[in-house]
Amino acid sequence: MALALAVAFAAGCGAQPAEQSGDEQQPAVESVKIGLNYELSGKVATYGGNTVKGIELAIKEINENGGVLGGAKIEAVKADNKSDAAEATNVQTKLITMDNVLATLGPATSTNTFAAIPVAMENEVPLLTTSATTDKVTVDEATGKGKEFAFRICYTDSFQGQVGANFVFGSLNLKKAAVYVDSNSDYSKGIAEVFKKVFTDLGGEIIAEESYVDTDQDFKSTLTRIAAAKPEVIYLPGYYGNVGMIVKQARELGITVPFVGADGYDSPDLVALGGAENLNNVFFTNHYSSQDTDPAVQKFVEAYKAAYGTEPDGFAALGYDAMYLMADAINRAGAADSIAIKDALAATKDFKGITGTMSMDEKHNPVKGTVILEMKDGKQTFKEKIQP
Repeated sequence: MALALAVAFAAGCGAQPAEQSGDEQQPAVESVKIGLNYELSGKVATYGGNTVKGIELAIKEINENGGVLGGAKIEAVKADNKSDAAEATNVQTKLITMDNVLATLGPATSTNTFAAIPVAMENEVPLLTTSATTDKVTVDEATGKGKEFAFRICYTDSFQGQVGANFVFGSLNLKKAAVYVDSNSDYSKGIAEVFKKVFTDLGGEIIAEESYVDTDQDFKSTLTRIAAAKPEVIYLPGYYGNVGMIVKQARELGITVPFVGADGYDSPDLVALGGAENLNNVFFTNHYSSQDTDPAVQKFVEAYKAAYGTEPDGFAALGYDAMYLMADAINRAGAADSIAIKDALAATKDFKGITGTMSMDEKHNPVKGTVILEMKDGKQTFKEKIQP
C-alpha cells in the first residue's frame, strides 16, 4: 500500500505537478485535513472507537511513508457524534464549514450516516462511510442513482441478507427459520427483508416473525412465541447490545438452535453481554477475519496489536482500509481538491485492502467478498469466505 501511495500517476488523471525548488520536489500543500465523524461515546461506541483506531494506525503508516501529494501529511480532525443522528449532522457541519476538511470518514451506523450525508452533498465534500450498510445510504431514491458525494467501503445490507440466507439454507442445511428484527432499525429490517426473500426462493420456510425495539431489556415473551413455532434457526440481524441479551435470554429459555446475524454482532462487548457459552452456535457475516492467513492481513493484525494491545475487529479493519483508500484517491486526484477526490473515489478499481480487493460500482458501493464467523467459547472463529 505504501508503494502504491508513492506512485506517480499517469496523464489524464487530473494530476497537478508539485512545486519545485532547485532540484528538490516540494509538496503543493503541507497537510491534508480529513474529518472523522464517529460514535466515540453512546450505545455503539465500540464501533466508532475501533474504527478510529484503524484509521489512526493507517494515518501513522501513510505519513511515515511520505504522506500524500508528494509529501503532504494527513491530518485527522476527530469529532464524537455521540451515537446520535442529530449530533452526526452537527459534527458534519462543523468539520466542513469550520474545520475546512477536504473529505470525511464515517459515521459508523446507517442512521447517523443518513444524517450526515445532506451536509456533505450541500457542501460538495465527499463522505466515505466505513460501515453504514443500509442500501439506500448511497442511493438517491428519486433517481435510483448513486449520491454524488456519498461512498462506502463496506458491503450492503442486501448482500449480507443474501449471504446469510445461502449460508443457512446451504451450509447449515436448515430449512425452517424464525426472523427476529429491531422494528426501529433500517439496518435490521433491511437485512431481514432480503434474507426472507432469498431464503424462501431457495425453498426455505419462514415459520415465525417477531420484533423488538432497541430500548427493550426483556425479550422472553417474544422468544417464547418463537420457541413455540419450533424453528431450526433464528435469523437475528441487529446490534451487539441487543443481540447479547437476546441470545442469553433465549438460552435461559432452553432455545438451543443456531442464531445467525450480520456485522452488527462484531464487538468485544457481545461476549460480556451474552456469555461465552450462550454464544456457541452463533454465526454472522463480517467484513474480514483476523485469522485470515493472507500476509497483508496478518501484517495489519500485528501492527494493530502492537499499537493498541488487542486484536482488531472488522470495524478497525474497515477504518484502516478506508483511510488507505482515501489516501489513494487523494493521490489519484493529484490535488487537495474535494471535487477531484470525489471523482477519484468514484473511479476506484481493484484497490487491495485488508477487507478485500474492491472496485467502486455506479452506486458508490464496493464490489468485494465477505466472511462468515462462528462464535466458539467466546471467540470469533473463521467459518467461510464468500466472494461476490
